[in-house]
Amino acid sequence: MRSAEPAWNQIFTVRGAIYLASVAVGFALGFLLLTSAPRVYGTWRESRLQKEATALLDEQDFDGAVRAGEKMLHLRRDSLAAFHILADATERQNRPDTVAWRAQIARVLPQNVDAQLNLASAALRFGELDVARKALEKVAAPDRDAAAYHVVAGWLGRAQGNDAAVEEHFAAAAQKEPGNDLYQFNLAVLRIRSSDEDTYFAARDTLERLSKVHEFRNGSLRALLNDAVARQDLERADGLAQQLQMSQKVTFADLLLCLNLYQKLDQKKFAPLLEKVKPVAARSADDIAALMNWMNTNGRAADVLKWNEKLPPELTTAPPPATAIAEAFTETKNWSRLKRWTRGGSWGDSDYRRLAYQAYAARQSRQAAADAEYDSLWRSAERAAAEEPQREANLARLATKWKLPAEAKQLWKRVAKHAPMRREALDALFRTYRAENDLPELLQVARELHETSPGEPALSANYARLALLLSPNTDGARHLAKAAFDAAPKDVNCAITYSLSLYAAGRTAEGLEILRRLPPEELDNPHVAVYAATLYLDENELDLAKPYIVAAQKAPPAFAEEKKLLDEAVAKASLMSAPPPTSPTPEIAPPAPSESPPQSDGPSDGG
Repeated sequence: MRSAEPAWNQIFTVRGAIYLASVAVGFALGFLLLTSAPRVYGTWRESRLQKEATALLDEQDFDGAVRAGEKMLHLRRDSLAAFHILADATERQNRPDTVAWRAQIARVLPQNVDAQLNLASAALRFGELDVARKALEKVAAPDRDAAAYHVVAGWLGRAQGNDAAVEEHFAAAAQKEPGNDLYQFNLAVLRIRSSDEDTYFAARDTLERLSKVHEFRNGSLRALLNDAVARQDLERADGLAQQLQMSQKVTFADLLLCLNLYQKLDQKKFAPLLEKVKPVAARSADDIAALMNWMNTNGRAADVLKWNEKLPPELTTAPPPATAIAEAFTETKNWSRLKRWTRGGSWGDSDYRRLAYQAYAARQSRQAAADAEYDSLWRSAERAAAEEPQREANLARLATKWKLPAEAKQLWKRVAKHAPMRREALDALFRTYRAENDLPELLQVARELHETSPGEPALSANYARLALLLSPNTDGARHLAKAAFDAAPKDVNCAITYSLSLYAAGRTAEGLEILRRLPPEELDNPHVAVYAATLYLDENELDLAKPYIVAAQKAPPAFAEEKKLLDEAVAKASLMSAPPPTSPTPEIAPPAPSESPPQSDGPSDGG
């Protein structure tokens, strides 16, 4: 019995080991099932949802595709497939949240050029210019040579109002893919306005070729017709207008373009065409408004009111025709009828326009209590437009047109906070503050304009010059002036600004070298000549400075600081002047009306 005991112990030990191993394997399998099974099921489920969403996209059930994409995100919150589904579905629905989904794709694929370009394109489509610019900045340098990059960068330039950047990028895209007719068309439409003959005729040849390609026929004919009208080539314009009218895809806007031509070309053709267009317009309220707006713009507001009397009221008493009719009353200065037209009813989403026209009619009527009525109505118009950037922009345009600067400035400042209309708003504010000679506010607007399009040399130069006028020792302005000049050395504003920065830094001789490279006629502009005179006098070049002082005095300086420069130049020139030479020289006027003029050796007109 003693000899058998170790054998039994060995058997039990082996069985225990097997048992323990089995338990361990069971636990391991259980753990694997518990941890991997949900992942496996989730992957399978995500794949099924992706197939379902793709099918729904093919069936154009975009809401269903969005729901399927959102379910995919519940399974995996960083599902790239889900982001693609949601981006595609919302883009086809023209929904602004497309940008957010494209941004998620770009986040997951930061090095993917298509992801960044798709994000930039979506952002441009929905007016998010800052997002578009940042997306393009993330494109790696080697990928910036691709045609697709240049196309998107060109559209960003257009959204920012940077025409030079648009042409530069569209030209690069067309050069990269010379067989791409779309790229050639986009570039030709830009370059047909060029003042360079070779560039112009090349663009015209391209458009004439594309006018025979079905996809680009109407667009090419429009561009060619606009060019012919602008150049007063009326015989060519007549032929193009006839081709456009016979096109299968002619639009109502094309008919208005033809009206533009025949109004200049031939009144005998114009009158019948206008009468022919009116019944076509009468089929649609939008077309009625378009034709009325065209007539208002072209000095035919009285004809708008006559035509209105022949149209059914149900077509004209609501916007957009109602707005065009109100504009016709404004153009004809018929304030009493404008008040009656805008007094009753509601214009729905355009009610802010009705209130604005009513306010303006009250202001212009000059009746008792007109100012109080105007203030009340205008405030109502602003409240009706509040929090709606497009409405506020429309109201700001009216205030600008009606010469209401205080009202316009407040509205444009609000509009400037919204990227799609920021450039228009800032441009309007710049013109207003320049007219008011408000240099500190102008500097602020110039800075914001520069920030909207930092690669645009003209905006950089404007901002730098204003900064230098207010504070000559501003290092940031000097660096910006040099960057603008380096980017556009032949641009007179960039050259003048950099010369001014060198003058402020005590390097006047270098500034004059830059000015000497410019065509002399460009320095004759009164607002440019003041800087040339200042630099020449700083180098004691009196004879060279005198013609620029005379040129600068032909128009009042744009800013008080420029007037100060001119006054100092005149005073310094007077001190430096020797006795009058025998040969005639330009006569320099006194520094300012308030100062005593230098005494003359000749007889005085005074007693």
